[in-house]
Amino acid sequence: MKNILGSLPARLVLGVIAGIIVGLYATEDLMQVILTIKNLLGSLIIFCVPLIIIGFIAPSITRLGQHASTMLRVAIILAYVSSVGAAFFAMLSGYGLIPHLNIVSSVDGLKELPKLLFDLKIDPIMSVMSALVFSVLVGVAAAWTKAAVITKFLEEFQKIVLAIVTNIVIPVLPIFIACTFCALSYEGTITKQLPVFLIVVLIVMVGHYLWLALLYGLAGLYAGANPMEVLKHYWPAYITAVGTMSSAATLAVALECARKSKVLRKDLVNFGIPLFANIHLCGSVLTEVFFVMTVSQILYGTLPELGTMILFCLLLGIFAIGAPGVPGGTVMASLGLIISVLGFDATGTALMLTIFALQDSFGTACNVTGDGALTLFLTGYAKKNHIEEVNEISVL
Repeated sequence: MKNILGSLPARLVLGVIAGIIVGLYATEDLMQVILTIKNLLGSLIIFCVPLIIIGFIAPSITRLGQHASTMLRVAIILAYVSSVGAAFFAMLSGYGLIPHLNIVSSVDGLKELPKLLFDLKIDPIMSVMSALVFSVLVGVAAAWTKAAVITKFLEEFQKIVLAIVTNIVIPVLPIFIACTFCALSYEGTITKQLPVFLIVVLIVMVGHYLWLALLYGLAGLYAGANPMEVLKHYWPAYITAVGTMSSAATLAVALECARKSKVLRKDLVNFGIPLFANIHLCGSVLTEVFFVMTVSQILYGTLPELGTMILFCLLLGIFAIGAPGVPGGTVMASLGLIISVLGFDATGTALMLTIFALQDSFGTACNVTGDGALTLFLTGYAKKNHIEEVNEISVL
C-alpha cells in the first residue's frame, strides 16, 4: 500500500487546507493569478471528460456483449438495480434532509472575485452527451458485429485514457482543488458551509449501512438463507476496502471472506465476486447522488428538479457499470452527467471531486460488502432455476 502522504485523498486534503488558508489572506493581485490557474486547469479537466466517457463506457459494453450468458445477464441486472436503487434512496433522502441542514446560499454576502489575467479556453472535442451516445452506439455495434479490430482499438484507447487520467488529470487535481478552495475561502463560502460538509459525510455513511441492511435482507429472503452467514465474514474485506479505496485491491480478501460462507455456492463466488467488484458500485453511487444535491444547494442555492434527478440516477447506474476500478472512478466517469444533466460548472465539479475523494474509502467498503449480498441473490437464482454447480465458471 502506498504511503498515505502519497495518496490522492491526502494530497486533496493538503490542497484544501492550503487553499483555505491562502484564500483567507490573499490579496486581489494574488487571487488574479490563482483564478487564472484554476480556470486553465479546469478547462483541461473538462476537455478530458468526453475522452474519459468514451474510454471507459465503450470498451465495457463490448466486453459484456462478447461474453453474454444467462448468469452474466442476471449479475448485470442485479448490479444495475442495486446501484439505481441506492441512487433513488439517496435522492429521496436528499430531498427530505438537505432542506433542513440550514444551508445558506453562496450568493449572500460574499466578496467579489477579481478578473482573470487571461482567459484561455480549451474546448472539448465533443459535448459530453455526444460522447455518451457515441460510446453506447459504437460499443453495442462492435459487440453485435464482433468487430475484433475496433474492440481491440477500444481496449487500447481505454489504456490510453486511463494513462491520461493517472498521469495528468489526477496530478493536477490537487492544484485545481487548492485553487478552487482558495477562491471559495476568499469569497467566504467555505467558512460558512464547512459544518454542513461534515454532517453530510456522516449522513452518507449511515445511508451506506441502511442500504447494506436492505440488500442483505432481500437477498436472504430470496435465497431462503440467513444473510448473516455471509455478512459476518465480510469485516476483513470492509476494513481492507477502507484502507485501499479500491475494489480491485480488495478482491483477494473479498474472495476469501465470501468463500467462508456456508450459504454461498463456491462456483458463484468465483464468478460473482470478481465481476461485481467491477460493476457493482452501490456505495459510490449513493454517495455521489447525495453529494451532488448538497453541492447544488450550496453553490446554486437550490436542489435539482425531481425530473432532472431521476434522469441523473438512471444514467448514473449505467456509468457505474462502466466506471474504472480506481479511487474516485465513479465520479470521474460520471463527470459528463454532472456537467450536462445537472449543469454544474468548474467550481461545482471541483467541489464534488473533493468531497467524494475524501470519503471514497467508505463508499468502496460499501461496494465490496454489497457484493456478498448480490452473490447470495445469484445463489438463490441458481437454486430456483436448477442450475447445476460446476467447478469453475468460464463465461468471463
